[in-house]
Amino acid sequence: MDAVDLVLRKFDGRPHRQVTGRLLGEDAYGTWLGTPRGTVVTYHYGARPVGRTKVSAVRLLPAEKWWMAMFLAEPAKREIYCDVITPLRWTGPAEITVVDLDIDLVRYRDHRVEVEDEDEFEQHRLEMGYPPEIVEGSLSGAAALREALVRDDEPFASHYRSWLTRVDG
Repeated sequence: MDAVDLVLRKFDGRPHRQVTGRLLGEDAYGTWLGTPRGTVVTYHYGARPVGRTKVSAVRLLPAEKWWMAMFLAEPAKREIYCDVITPLRWTGPAEITVVDLDIDLVRYRDHRVEVEDEDEFEQHRLEMGYPPEIVEGSLSGAAALREALVRDDEPFASHYRSWLTRVDG
C-alpha cells in the first residue's frame, strides 16, 4: 500500500496539519487512508509541533464533499471526527491537499453528535474574507454531515469498519 500525504491548510494558505497515511483504496464513498496507532502528525499551531496518534484510524476523503471523516478505533471515546473542508485536490502523485474551514463534527460512541468551532469559523470568515461560495459550501456541508451522523447513514453506520480492519493488517 502506498503512502499518501494529507495536507491541511487554512484558507489564507498557511499550513495547518499534516499526516502521512497508507492508501487503502477507493469505493463509492471516496478515498480511504489508514493511519496506524503511533502515526506522526505535524501541527502548525498550538504548543506541540509533532504528535502521534493514540489509536488506529481510517480517514475517508470523498471526492466532491465539503468534509472528511476520521473513524477511530477503540478505546477512543470519539467514534468519528470530521473536518469541514474544501473538496479535496490531488496536488501530487501521493499528496492530497484540503483547506480546513474550521467547523468540526464529532460523534461519540454513545452516538451523541457535537458541532465544534463554529465561533472559529465565524472569526476566520471575517478575518480571511471567505467568499460566499466558501461560506455556503461550509455551512451546507456541515449541516448535511450532521444529519448523516445523527441518522447513522452510511458510511457512518458500519461501512467504515471493514476499512478500519485493514489499517493494522
